This record gives sequence, structure tokens and C-alpha cells, in this order.
Amino acid sequence: MVRGKTEMKRIENATSRQVTFSKRRNGLLKKAFELSVLCDAEVALIIFSPTSKLYEFSSSRKMLGEGIDVCSIEELHQLENQLERGLTRIRAKKLSGMGAIVVASSSSTLTSSEVNTDGNDSMEVETGLFIGPPEPRQSKKIYPQC
Repeated sequence: MVRGKTEMKRIENATSRQVTFSKRRNGLLKKAFELSVLCDAEVALIIFSPTSKLYEFSSSRKMLGEGIDVCSIEELHQLENQLERGLTRIRAKKLSGMGAIVVASSSSTLTSSEVNTDGNDSMEVETGLFIGPPEPRQSKKIYPQC
């Protein structure tokens, strides 16, 4: 069975357009990787999605520490600076992501003053554990251990 030619025009359906973008982006990234491996070529690929998200590929073996035997001191210094800048950006992104998680989780957790407002050390908790003959369940007092 032969697949027909795809007409080169904008896909009007937003969902179909996004699916097509994702599939073709992955195919393009795969081709870039294959070209770099099979032909020992330096390949760089930058893709911006319709939502302005960045996708990138770089085959530079120097970034992985491979093939640096022939590099001059100046090239090694430039490579070191590039790696340090990249690591700084990665750490900043990681910390901003962790900060967002902490803010989200702290807004959903209760403070100790909200949990224990009457000053009593006991708390009433409905437990799912019941041992004994069947009878109506009631709240049980649990005393925190210090």
C-alpha cells in the first residue's frame, strides 16, 4: 500500500497540528542524531514550537569530554566556560521548579497552629483501622508521642 503525498499547507485543526508537530519534531531529532553518528558530523538543531517552547539537539562530543585530545588550551578554556554557563542555567531552572513545588505544597499544608487551635495535646482522628466486634464507629483520640 502506498501512502499519498501530504499537501504542504497549514493544518487547521489545532489538535492535529500539535500531534503532527510532535511526531515530525521527534523524527527530525532522530535524523539529526543518526547523521551525527553515521557521518561523524557536528550537528546542531534548534526548534521552537508554536507555543514558543525550545527543543534543541547538539552532537558535540566535546561537551561529553570525547575528542578533546586535539583541543588547544584556549579551546578547552572556552569549552569549560560553556559547560559552566550551561550548568548554572540548569541549576537555576531546577531551583525555580523546586521553588514552585514548595510554594504549591506549602499552600496546601496546615501549620501547627491551624491543626491544634485549642492547645490540647490530643487530636481527634477518624481511623480506618477497626479491631473487635462490629459496632458503630466513633472518633478515637490519638495522643502524639514526643
